[in-house]
Amino acid sequence: MKITWLGHSSFRMEIGNQILLIDPWMTGNPMFEGHDAGAATQDATHILLTHGHGDHTGDCLAIAREKGIPIVGIYDLMSHWEASEGVETVGFNKGGTVQLGDVAVTMVNAVHSSSVGSDAGPVYAGSEAGYMISAEGHTIYVTGDTDIMADMEWMADIHAPDIGILCAGGHFTMDMKRAAYTAKRYFNFKTVIPCHYRTFPLLEQSAQVLVDGLPDVDVIEPQVMQPIAL
Repeated sequence: MKITWLGHSSFRMEIGNQILLIDPWMTGNPMFEGHDAGAATQDATHILLTHGHGDHTGDCLAIAREKGIPIVGIYDLMSHWEASEGVETVGFNKGGTVQLGDVAVTMVNAVHSSSVGSDAGPVYAGSEAGYMISAEGHTIYVTGDTDIMADMEWMADIHAPDIGILCAGGHFTMDMKRAAYTAKRYFNFKTVIPCHYRTFPLLEQSAQVLVDGLPDVDVIEPQVMQPIAL
């Protein structure tokens, strides 16, 4: 398995017989500037979307059209896009599991907001979500954008993820201190990868607080387009 950060909350995940693009936002992403979008999306099989905000939907539609691959996400937005944008989608909801080749993806709760902009103001885009992604003997928890939730207790009990991709930049999501608390309080991660940080000055610029808070966990600060082999 290889996990490659594309900056912000965007990832390329090579797992099982699939290549998943998670929240692909490269165009206009300050962290991705100067990198090769073609290499980032090469041979992708699915796009996995956590919610409707522009820093997550970014290049979803363009990639889906270019490559003819489905976008997987919350039913409300997926059904709307399939009807209005002419892209293939896989729409489901929290508690549901879809099988993408030999990779099982379960949608779980998140606490945030989800909308798309319009001339009339924000428009509801279905609920925000996270994912449990299971294959190759691993389960990866992708939080999406969220704060700490009591739901994390049962999510850990049921899914037992060993890898956590945690939003941790603060202001809009958990910060590094809260992400460390989450990992210690609810989960038994072997590996943690922070995201949703460094992109803008408003967000945290270092994961050192997370590293210090999880001395028994392998906290990997990702670098853009540098694959992490797990």
